[in-house]
Amino acid sequence: MGIISLLGDIVYEGARSISGPYLAFLGAGASIIGIVGGIGEFVGYALRLVFGYFADKTKAYWTLTIIGYGLLLSIPLLAFSNSWQIAAFLLIMERMGKAIRSPARDAILSHATKQVGRGWGFGIHEALDQIGAIIGPLIFSAVFLLNSQYKTGFGILIIPVVILLMLLFFARSKVPSPQKLEVSIESDKQINSYDNKNKWSKTFWLYTFFTLLSVMGFVQYPIIAYHLNVNSIISNVWIPIFYAIAMGIDGITALIIGRTYDNIGLKTLLIIPIATLVIPFFAFSYSKIFILFSIIIWGIVMGIHETIMRAAIADLIPLERRGTAYGIFNTVYGLSMFIGGTSIGFLYEISLSYVVTFVVIIEIISLIFLYSLIRNVNQRANA
Repeated sequence: MGIISLLGDIVYEGARSISGPYLAFLGAGASIIGIVGGIGEFVGYALRLVFGYFADKTKAYWTLTIIGYGLLLSIPLLAFSNSWQIAAFLLIMERMGKAIRSPARDAILSHATKQVGRGWGFGIHEALDQIGAIIGPLIFSAVFLLNSQYKTGFGILIIPVVILLMLLFFARSKVPSPQKLEVSIESDKQINSYDNKNKWSKTFWLYTFFTLLSVMGFVQYPIIAYHLNVNSIISNVWIPIFYAIAMGIDGITALIIGRTYDNIGLKTLLIIPIATLVIPFFAFSYSKIFILFSIIIWGIVMGIHETIMRAAIADLIPLERRGTAYGIFNTVYGLSMFIGGTSIGFLYEISLSYVVTFVVIIEIISLIFLYSLIRNVNQRANA
């Protein structure tokens, strides 16, 4: 699954690294780019509630995973788009595919990571994932260096999509029933250390509200890329390279933070709001050094989002309801990305100081929820 995600990231992270400038090239402005990014993330997460519940009811984990990855074909089709509306539709379709596959895929991973540690297991998966996230943007850098066009880069991405789908069918043939990798009673023992036996406990909802707020203040890369492009701070060649750097930091962070989570638990989440509120101070400057620093911090936050935020769900919820739990969590995550992306896009067009103020306030509030979460977990552990 790590190799499959590696190939998937070559495709969609390659596209994401340049989607902001590409939409601008087709005639879209900052507010449109913010809306498209926000809608894409919302669709990519909101529909996970439906497909997570469906995965639990049908146990069709592999079918949903294969269909979801199949929609990556929308990215090579960007080579044929001739308006920002068509490009936006295809980008949103790719996000829909992620909504279909992610709860089922994460459920499969949660079963497999039980034996090696949730944080470490998801960390390994994310590290492999980020290798693809580095390669994808670099493909576009190479395309621009060769004086080719956006369409050439998108067309090349058909190759990893085909290989990915072949590997998915192979993996399904080897492990047709991934839930058998984990025994239900073992998961119940783990959940008791956090939530006793409530289906959706106070701890789970505190965690979800913390996610909603902390992610809302996270500046999305298309807006950063737009800032770099329209202000001619760096050339188009460097925009995907900066994104590749962020993905590399993401992968390294995933391994470190995954092991840290296995040792100290939810306290590792403190890094998210603190690091997130730093990003806009540097990302929207006109200094290449400051912007590069913000990209590093951005990669660290993404590494934590993709690792321990997912790993914690597996520890909070027993396996028979885990697909639904991932659906709820990811719906809230996507709603937050939509609100945050849209808000920051509009605020950027008014004043950068408004963007900074918005992020700082949101992240401070998220810290309050995180404090309540950690306190609640400690009370349950000592009860």
